[in-house]
Amino acid sequence: MALVTLDYLMKKAMKGNYAIGAFNFFTYENLIGIGLAAQRKNSPVIAMASVGAMKIMGEKGTVGACYGVARDYDVDMVLHLDHATDYDLIRRCVDNGFTSVMIDASSKVYQENVDITAQVVEYAAKYGVSVEAELGHVGGQEDHIKVDEREALFTVPEDAKRFIKDTGVDALAIAVGTVHGFYKSEPKLDFPRIARIHELVPTIPLVLHGGTGVSDDDFKKAIQLGVRKINVGTELKVHGVFDVSKQAYASDSGSDPRSVSVKVIEACAKIVESRIDVIGSVGKL
Repeated sequence: MALVTLDYLMKKAMKGNYAIGAFNFFTYENLIGIGLAAQRKNSPVIAMASVGAMKIMGEKGTVGACYGVARDYDVDMVLHLDHATDYDLIRRCVDNGFTSVMIDASSKVYQENVDITAQVVEYAAKYGVSVEAELGHVGGQEDHIKVDEREALFTVPEDAKRFIKDTGVDALAIAVGTVHGFYKSEPKLDFPRIARIHELVPTIPLVLHGGTGVSDDDFKKAIQLGVRKINVGTELKVHGVFDVSKQAYASDSGSDPRSVSVKVIEACAKIVESRIDVIGSVGKL
């Protein structure tokens, strides 16, 4: 097993009517936890590097780390650049071996979003790299992007159909009621909107951002309606990395950094395993 494209996994998920979990990683231990969970569940997985993480890890180092984890744990893994707005960064990631990138021009007017996205699709296609884009605004905060929940704008189904035709993207992130980060109240997904978008673009996998805090039942319903990629980041960052590291360093185990790493790996693996169980990708390698 090795690094594969998003398009490769999405086509399998669409055929099997399940979703693939996309998990942000912030440290090497975090990444190992994702790989370990995928191995335990015999599931493909999407490892997502944020723009902020890239500033620390670098393109070549990130590719090398993901390639090594995919081989060590014998899993199919997508290395995905999440929520990028900088074309030069996207180009460098494509050049250095990322298998999927997301261009987020959702803050732009429709035509500008199309123009920017189409440029990325044209470049990535030369290297066989998948492209995800976003139409509409998902509220909350994702790394360097902040969208007031009151300014969140749901995806218009008819616009989604036009956007796919105008850009040629491989996957589309839609705004249907989720937010990035922890929820202030119970999320309310617009299921009729998901169903209508899927009806209009049945061959394009839909992506649900802001997966932390969404109920298992809502995940399952969204998948039945056409969602094929579900992003989970905040839960891993806070409960998988920060909380575990803080507690471990506050205890006697903090005297040995390796013991802290083991705890972070296991905490992240358990979070990823629990999501894989819900979204239906167990045994899909």
